[in-house]
Amino acid sequence: MAIESQVPHLLEHEDLRSFISKKSHEFEEPQYESFPQGDGTLVPEYNEVEPTALEWVKEVIGDPLLKIRNYLFSLFPILKWILHYNVQWLYGDLVAGITVGIVLVPQSMSYAQVATLSAQYGLYSSFVGVFIYSFFATSKDVSIGPVAVMSLQVSKVIAHVQKKVGDKYEPQDIATFLNLICGGIALGIGILRLGFILEFISIPAVMGFMSGSAINIIAGQVPGLMGYNSLVNTRAATYLVIVDSLKNLKYSTVDAAFGLVPLAILIFWKWFTDFGQKRWPKYKWYFFYTQQLRSAIVIIVATAISWGIVHPKRKAFKGKPSKFKPPFSTIGVVPSGLREVGLYHPPAGIVDALSSEIPISTVILLLEHIAISKSFGRVNDYKVIPDQEVIAIGVTNLIGTLFHAYPATGSFSRSALKAKCGVRTPIAGLFTGAVVLLALYCLTSSFYYIPKATISAIIIHAVQDLVANYKVTWGFWNIAPIDCGIFVINIIITVFASIEEGCYFAMAASAAVLLFRVAKPQGHFLGRVQVAEVINPTITRLESDSYSNDDSNESSEDVEIHQVLDNSEGKEVSKSGKGSLITTNAQELVRTNPRVKFHTRWVPLTKENLNSHVRVQPPPPGVIVFKPIESFTYPNSSRQIDIVADEVKRLTRRGKPYDTLNVGNRPWNDPGPLRWKLPFLNNETIHDVKDVVETRPLLRLVHFDFSAAPSIDVTSVQALVDLRNQLNRYADREVEFHFSGILSPWIRRGLIQAGFGTYGENGLVSDKTYVNIAADNDLELQYYPPVGTNTPFFHFDIPEYS
Repeated sequence: MAIESQVPHLLEHEDLRSFISKKSHEFEEPQYESFPQGDGTLVPEYNEVEPTALEWVKEVIGDPLLKIRNYLFSLFPILKWILHYNVQWLYGDLVAGITVGIVLVPQSMSYAQVATLSAQYGLYSSFVGVFIYSFFATSKDVSIGPVAVMSLQVSKVIAHVQKKVGDKYEPQDIATFLNLICGGIALGIGILRLGFILEFISIPAVMGFMSGSAINIIAGQVPGLMGYNSLVNTRAATYLVIVDSLKNLKYSTVDAAFGLVPLAILIFWKWFTDFGQKRWPKYKWYFFYTQQLRSAIVIIVATAISWGIVHPKRKAFKGKPSKFKPPFSTIGVVPSGLREVGLYHPPAGIVDALSSEIPISTVILLLEHIAISKSFGRVNDYKVIPDQEVIAIGVTNLIGTLFHAYPATGSFSRSALKAKCGVRTPIAGLFTGAVVLLALYCLTSSFYYIPKATISAIIIHAVQDLVANYKVTWGFWNIAPIDCGIFVINIIITVFASIEEGCYFAMAASAAVLLFRVAKPQGHFLGRVQVAEVINPTITRLESDSYSNDDSNESSEDVEIHQVLDNSEGKEVSKSGKGSLITTNAQELVRTNPRVKFHTRWVPLTKENLNSHVRVQPPPPGVIVFKPIESFTYPNSSRQIDIVADEVKRLTRRGKPYDTLNVGNRPWNDPGPLRWKLPFLNNETIHDVKDVVETRPLLRLVHFDFSAAPSIDVTSVQALVDLRNQLNRYADREVEFHFSGILSPWIRRGLIQAGFGTYGENGLVSDKTYVNIAADNDLELQYYPPVGTNTPFFHFDIPEYS
């Protein structure tokens, strides 16, 4: 097809005709290339240069000293902004840091209880986490420290090791060694910039894991809340813990008073402050801070009551304090200060004892933190670098082993509090660490009187928000039913089996769905439709009986266009009655409204996401247009090639028909119709095969639209070569292969190396050459080909092929 038939509305433009006329005298070969099969229209030559492997290598390792310097500089993000620190930033960090610290102290001791460790280890992890993270963070909002899910995993690891080797290792030694291993792995992943592997774990997998873990934590804290913790194996499957807790309710002790009452107060407190923020917005910040400090205030009041009951009795045992047993469970003695600082020496053989728990522990450590940091980065409009965050987690936990801390990661609740308090920089973590350090040195004597049941109440209240509500499940169902299934099954497995199995299932299921989608692509065969953009139309309401989304047999004149504009005011030009369907001829519409210009667009022949009344015309006879919608690579290329080959054989005839008089010449896999009727088969009899007339056209060309295929590989290119050879034999001629929408120069290079895109060795194989031209809207109107003219079978857009 000549260039005029490609863009007729452009060639009607006087500037373009004058440009072509003028340039035809200015340029000589080889600046312009005149195609002998065309009508003589001259188009400026444009030869695209193929990329080379050397260029790729230079891009990757070019200027290594600069890249090394930038890499080392990126390891310490604090260097980019610390010199700009000012008083306003200091005020915001001070308020946020102290507020988070007040909340962190009781939470860290509570989560240490979940990890089956003494309270001081939660404080050690809190201090190291918020302090060290400040120097490596790319998120100002995230607060590092003990969290519920990671604490639960630590308890699982301790139980696993003790079940395997008995009491050979102390719980704190197991937790600290787990911290060392997970921190080292995280640091390695971050330094090698492999943080992208965490992106393969989908949101439903994370949400299912978090919800299941929260249910497990709540169930495990109920016995402690009611005072019969020793009667229930809280390390068993969640459903067994729930059953055993219900069975032992009759053994509840006075601890329940220190558990149920604070839990009810916390729930009511949160509800009332939420209501107050909505009802009295003028006092919003008062209600906000009152809500965030509820755990600290409740634990202070409960500790004061406990002190009033326990302290007089404890004084009576001055000589033998170790023999004193409080009337209800309390935290007990908490060592003051940082007493266990020093280089950690792992016990011999501990690696083998917990090696099977390392992968899932590392995933939990990193996954929650990356999800939280990226979430707050999007909300508060700053960029979070996942690899650097992984490094920050790794360094924080490695240094934490010097203080005998257990694994710490980002906390969603404390991060949200930090953000709402107006934090300005990661330096806020230093003030949070100072609060924790102050508590370690000055308040440990008071910690003895904290009731364990109150700690259980705080844990239950803190983790209940991690359980996804029905709205989340319904949202998953509306967006992607398969992901909803993964989410629900993950929770079920976590509750009835274990957290590890639930997490592994979620990751495996997400990977399986991803691979299935890649291996089973949904490519589309395309057809043509005329589309015009109408600005500010008057939308007419249609009667229900005159319009529906179902397919109909209406002719193309029935529904040419539904929005018709007047030339000036945008009023309706014609309609057959109120709410009726507006019809007109496209040429008449263009005549009455010059702003309306129709263009050919290629859409799926199945009309997916398209008004069913729009008539999609198939390509011209002998033309197949196919659009892959996934990467055209080795997992799916063979399937897509088979789809194209089957469609070609369905719509076109063989170039060299079989001899109908000699059925033995037909291949076994294409024997043709039966010549007689079998009684046990419901088939029609064909008495004379010579009477069968083949009306299908010959195959002319196959067009691949690669606009949705970002990459190819050797396997996929070889599949295209095999398809070309197969179709050449089928059509008994050289079939043209055209491509459009190529986004990567490497795709272009690969196809050229395989013999696509250019003319054949013996001259032109096409009787028409399709070339797009693009307008340059400068003062002097000029036109250039947007893609290379040296590859006439590579197109900027799909030609009309008319």
